[in-house]
Amino acid sequence: MKIWLPRQNEHGETRVALLPSVAKKLIGMSNEVTVQTGAGVGAHQLDEAFAEAGATIVQDDGAMEQWSGADLVVVIQPPTVEQAGAMREGAVLVGMFAPLKQVELVRALASRKVTAFAMEFIPRTTRAQSMDVLSSQANMAGYKAVLLAAAQSPRMFPMMITAAGTISPAKVFVIGAGVAGLQAIATARRRGAVVAACDVRAVVEEQVKSLGARFVKLPVATQDAAATGGYAKEQTEEDRKKQAELMAKHVIGADCTITTAAIFGKAPPLLIPSDVVNQMKSGSVIIDLAADTDAGRGNCEATHPGNCYTTDNGVILDGTLNLAATVPVDASQAYANNMLSFISEFAKEGKIELNLEEEIQKGACITHGGEIRNEMVRKACE
Repeated sequence: MKIWLPRQNEHGETRVALLPSVAKKLIGMSNEVTVQTGAGVGAHQLDEAFAEAGATIVQDDGAMEQWSGADLVVVIQPPTVEQAGAMREGAVLVGMFAPLKQVELVRALASRKVTAFAMEFIPRTTRAQSMDVLSSQANMAGYKAVLLAAAQSPRMFPMMITAAGTISPAKVFVIGAGVAGLQAIATARRRGAVVAACDVRAVVEEQVKSLGARFVKLPVATQDAAATGGYAKEQTEEDRKKQAELMAKHVIGADCTITTAAIFGKAPPLLIPSDVVNQMKSGSVIIDLAADTDAGRGNCEATHPGNCYTTDNGVILDGTLNLAATVPVDASQAYANNMLSFISEFAKEGKIELNLEEEIQKGACITHGGEIRNEMVRKACE
C-alpha cells in the first residue's frame, strides 16, 4: 500500500499527520510511505528523520503525481478540491477535513469515488479512544489556553506571601468540563489559581472536584454524557438563557475565563453576551477555545475569531484558533498515534480491507463508492 503524507502548512498549521516513528511502523506493516519535503518542519520533524525511518522524500514538483498514485492519503487539514480531484478511484483519505463545512471538497471526493474517513467523526467509544483526535487535540488546547491566560493577565496566578505583603491567587472560571476544560482546570490548579468550573453534564461534577476545583451547578436540566456520546447536546433557548444568567456573575468576578463549550456539527453556544463583557473589570482575560470563523464569534459574543484584542473597558479577549498547533511536537505525536490506531483497523499486510459495517469505520466514513455516506454531511451538501 502506497501512503502519501503531503505538506500542509497553510494558515499557520504547524502539525503533521505522521511522525517518522509512526511512518517506520507503517513501513514495517508492508507499506510504502512517501513524504512531501518539509511536511514535518513545523513540528520539528525534518526530512532526514523521515528518510532514516524508511520513507521516500518527494520534492514539490512531484507532489501532484503522489496525490494521483497513492492508495492512502493522510492529512491533518482539508486538502484542496484540486488535490482531491487528483486522487484515483478507490483511494482512501484519512484525516481531519471538516466535512460539514467543506461541501465542495466532499462533493469532489464523492465524484472521484474516494473513500474518505473524517477522524472527527470517529465514535467516542471505549474501543475508539486510541483514535480520538478530538480528545487528543483538545487536551493540548486546554493546556495552552491556561498558559495564554497567564501570559495575557496582568496578575500572577499563585498566592504569594512576601515581605511586601500577601498576593492573593487569581480566580479562573472554566466553562465546559470536557477534555479541554478538564485539562484547563488541572493546568490552572497546578499554576496556583483558584478554579471554578461548570458544565451541563451531570457526570463531570465529580471529575471537576477531583482536580481541586469548585463545581458550579447550573439551574437547567443536566445531561447524561453516555446518552450524548460524550458531547454536550444543544439546549433550548430558555435553558441557555438561564445558564448564561448564572454564569454571568462568575465571569464578571473572575480574573480569567476559559470557554470550551461546543456542540458537534453546530455553531458554539453563546454563553457570554457582550453586555457581560462590558461589566468585567479591566485586566480580566477571556480565552475563547470555541472561537469559530463561520459563526463569527465563540462562546463569547465579543470574540473575534483568530484575533486577540482589548475591549474599551480593558478586557483582554483572545480568540486564537487551532491552539493545538501552538504545541506542534506533542500535538503531532498524539495525532500520529491516533492515525496509526485507525489505519490499523483496515490496513492488513500492506492491503486495504475495508469493513464499512464495523462501528468505527462506519461512523468515520464520509464518502465511498461515489456516495456521501454520512447523513449529516449529505444534508449539508444538499
